[in-house]
Amino acid sequence: MTAAIQRRLEIPEPQRAERTELHPELNHAHVRFIGLGKTYNGQQGPVAALHGIDLAIQRGEVFGIIGRSGAGKSSLIRTINRLEQPSSGRVLIDQVDIGEFDEDRLVALRRRIGMIFQHFNLMSAKTVWQNVELPLKVAGVPKEQREQKVRELLELVGLQAKHKAYPAQLSGGQKQRVGIARALVHDPQILLCDEATSALDPETTQSILGLLREINRRLGLTIVLITHEMAVIREICDRVVVLEHGHIVEQGPVWEVFGNPQHEVSKTLLAPLQHALPQELQSRLLAQATSPDAAVVLRLQFTGSQRDEPDLAALFSALGGRVRLLQGGVERIQGHALGQLLLAVTGSPLAAEELRQRASHWAQQVEVLGYVV
Repeated sequence: MTAAIQRRLEIPEPQRAERTELHPELNHAHVRFIGLGKTYNGQQGPVAALHGIDLAIQRGEVFGIIGRSGAGKSSLIRTINRLEQPSSGRVLIDQVDIGEFDEDRLVALRRRIGMIFQHFNLMSAKTVWQNVELPLKVAGVPKEQREQKVRELLELVGLQAKHKAYPAQLSGGQKQRVGIARALVHDPQILLCDEATSALDPETTQSILGLLREINRRLGLTIVLITHEMAVIREICDRVVVLEHGHIVEQGPVWEVFGNPQHEVSKTLLAPLQHALPQELQSRLLAQATSPDAAVVLRLQFTGSQRDEPDLAALFSALGGRVRLLQGGVERIQGHALGQLLLAVTGSPLAAEELRQRASHWAQQVEVLGYVV
């Protein structure tokens, strides 16, 4: 941070004393929300979008905010650069309350916070180069410095060969890469991503998320992104918070929320990524065994609390009889093994409850679903 920017963000004297009131473990948070609320004036009266948000985002992490439409995601992320003014509570950046910033200090703040959008927000009459260069021209940066910066950023996002192209000549992924380059022109410390991949196809989404990971690693930026897709959270984020009707309903490391979601909203958002019980199998499930050759169907959940992948050979041996894998799989998120296995066990000397107890040595959650012939 330059000396000039440091002076502009200097903490006023009345706020210095407030530092001692903060929780010590949160004092190094890059972004912190304290009792944050936001209310809009609607046609039918006030509409509360955020309620008492308390949240800390650490420097250098990729932090995800997820929720259904109307959960308050955009309202929350836009308070970080004061595009939205909170109705109550505080937003601290590097322990500085930005709520009372005047226009000059807001300009300085926003140059340290880049933002990319769902629909790119590019100027159609300007080339790729000109779109990236424009914020630097507005800021009065000398031409030589502008050219060097734009050249470096286009190389970073892989668009050197497209510098003379216009937005209409670009694919959706290329347009978003221009948006990312433009967001980085002032060397921000924080990058806000407002549904940055929602308008992209799956393959392009993976490409953009890979670029954001690389930017986070190389530049050490704190990245805050909002999305309604758990697949995006899984791919890139370190931690996640789940919003519903303006309230935080769950938060934690990504592996923990994915492995053992506690709130119904989290479970609903995760449902598209999980394998539901096949309809064909569900139609054949019986509550009781009707013949000696009926198979016990077990569902094993691996929540990530044990880092090692399950030893399937040892598990199958412990269950006895013939064990068939009906469906499922295990993946690794942040070094933790998570997943689900659906097993059918026949010919075992163990009763269903005994099978469940044996399987519990390998899986964190085991359920007897029933029997199939």
